Amino acid sequence: MTADEVIKAWDQADPTAIHPLRNVSEDAYWESGEAQAVMLASVIPDAVKVMDFGCGDGRVAIPMARLGFEVTAVDASQNMLDRLADRDPGIITVQADADGIAGHLGRRRMDAVYTLAVLIHHSYQDCLHIITKLRAATKLGGILVLDWPVSDQPAEADSWIGVTTWSRKQQADACAAIGLEPVDSELPWGVYRAVKPATG
Repeated sequence: MTADEVIKAWDQADPTAIHPLRNVSEDAYWESGEAQAVMLASVIPDAVKVMDFGCGDGRVAIPMARLGFEVTAVDASQNMLDRLADRDPGIITVQADADGIAGHLGRRRMDAVYTLAVLIHHSYQDCLHIITKLRAATKLGGILVLDWPVSDQPAEADSWIGVTTWSRKQQADACAAIGLEPVDSELPWGVYRAVKPATG
C-alpha cells in the first residue's frame, strides 16, 4: 500500500478499529498510552522538545506533555488532531505527513522524535522515506524511538493494518545511510541516536 492509502484508511477508520484496547475500554486505551509515555521518558532526556509523529488522538502525546515534555503532535489526519485538541488543547498540533514536517519546523530541530504504530504499516520504500524525514527533524545527538521491527522472515505489510518487518541487515544498512546509531534499551521499540550518515 502507498503512504497515501494508509493515511486515508486510518483517517476513515472507526476509533475502535484503530487500537485493540478500545474494545476493552476507553480507560484501558488511555492507560496504555500513559504506560508507553513512561517507557519513552526512560530514554528521552527530561523536559526536552519532542515530536510525536503519527500521534493519532493523543494517546501517548498527552501523557508525554503531562510528564513535562514540550510536545509537538504531528498527524496527517485532521480528524485525529481534532480529537487530541478536544482532550488537551494545550498541545501543539500539526497536520502533516513526513514531507510536511520541514515546512513546519523550518530551521528548528527536535531533541527527540518518536513514532509508534506508524512505520509498521508502510512499505519498505515509504518507511525509509518517513525515517529519513524524521532523522532530518532531529538534532544531531538527539534520540529517535521507532517502532521498526525485525524478523527472521521479513515481509511488507499487505493492508493498512498489516505489519512490515525488516531483516537485521536491511535495518543496519538503512541506519548507516540515514544516520542512526542504535542505542541499547529495554524498550519494545528501536532506540537510536541521530548521527552523521555514513559516506560511501
